[in-house]
Amino acid sequence: MIRNGIDCIGQYTHLFKGKRLGLITAPTGLNDDFVATIQIMHENFNLVALFSPEHGVRGDQAAGAQVDTYLDPITGVPVYSLYRKDSKRLSPDMLDEVDMVVYDIQDVGVRYYTFIYTMLYALEDCATAGKEFVVLDRLNPLDGVTVEGNILKPGYQSFVGNYPLCVRYGLTAGEVATMANEQMNWNCKLHVVRCDGWERKMQFPDTGRPWVMPSLGIPRFDTALLYSGTCLFEGTNISEGRGTTAPFEIIGAPFINAEKLADEMNSQKLPGVIFRPVYFKPSFSKFQGEQCSGVQLHVIDNRSFQPLETGVMLMYAIKRNYELFTFLPPLKENSRPFIDLLCGDKLYRNESVDVPALLEQFREESREFARMKQQYHLYE
Repeated sequence: MIRNGIDCIGQYTHLFKGKRLGLITAPTGLNDDFVATIQIMHENFNLVALFSPEHGVRGDQAAGAQVDTYLDPITGVPVYSLYRKDSKRLSPDMLDEVDMVVYDIQDVGVRYYTFIYTMLYALEDCATAGKEFVVLDRLNPLDGVTVEGNILKPGYQSFVGNYPLCVRYGLTAGEVATMANEQMNWNCKLHVVRCDGWERKMQFPDTGRPWVMPSLGIPRFDTALLYSGTCLFEGTNISEGRGTTAPFEIIGAPFINAEKLADEMNSQKLPGVIFRPVYFKPSFSKFQGEQCSGVQLHVIDNRSFQPLETGVMLMYAIKRNYELFTFLPPLKENSRPFIDLLCGDKLYRNESVDVPALLEQFREESREFARMKQQYHLYE
């Protein structure tokens, strides 16, 4: 049986007794019986504060929504937002309320996914304030072995990439915290409540566990697997499938020839994936209410599939064939284009990019990261 950290908490009660606890969590903070970590910590320890990431501690906030402080309607515990417009940090006032901060959110193992930075910001803030930090660890659904993509470069930090990770980094949240705490010299008093029974080679389907959506944009395991490649389209004027029932699985725009694109991508015989022509009309986001055409990516072999490389090749196929393709401009004046933040570099916007050479550069960087990260492995 594969158990996450919250399921093993009985062995670690000494960490929490007699301390004022603040909990960073989300709807995936559940034990094997689907009891919320909020309830477990509230009933067994002195839970005095909840800290909300994007989407809210109970998943009732829209992507990007700004939330003020409020009382959790079930426990009555104050909820403080870590997704404010002016800051995504634990403030000194918040930290004055607690002795220890506990983190329990299911990660997806992809650099763009914001929860990992909520954790790292909080870890750094606790180090500065002299507070203890606990990660209730959770398995990496994409496995703990495979590394893909380039390493984020200095100057490209943002909330979709704020640490020198590869796109697909093959670590659990507890391992990322351990690595950052040492490499950044934060020296926080960090504890990791480990998973039990998980092996690094396991992907989520190997665990036998039910999939709980980390957010509404990641409804299935296949979505999480595709996300490290197809999330790149968020930096373009091409729909990444938001506003459909298959976000990050469906890619398209009104000006794309679906059959032609599917044929071109299938002719490349990329490992583990088949492209199907698809037509869709998003209910929100890009091209809301407009008829789009494009492709749906069907993963037929989880192990051989290379989502980042597939996403890059699909993006450049569309760019090469359609003059209407464009990278989106910066969201704010003097900021970088979103595609640069996703890339962690400006490489994708290079007009003379050699895609095979680019992917080989990414492979070398991922090999380097894979070697380095082994020293922080907590699981075999």
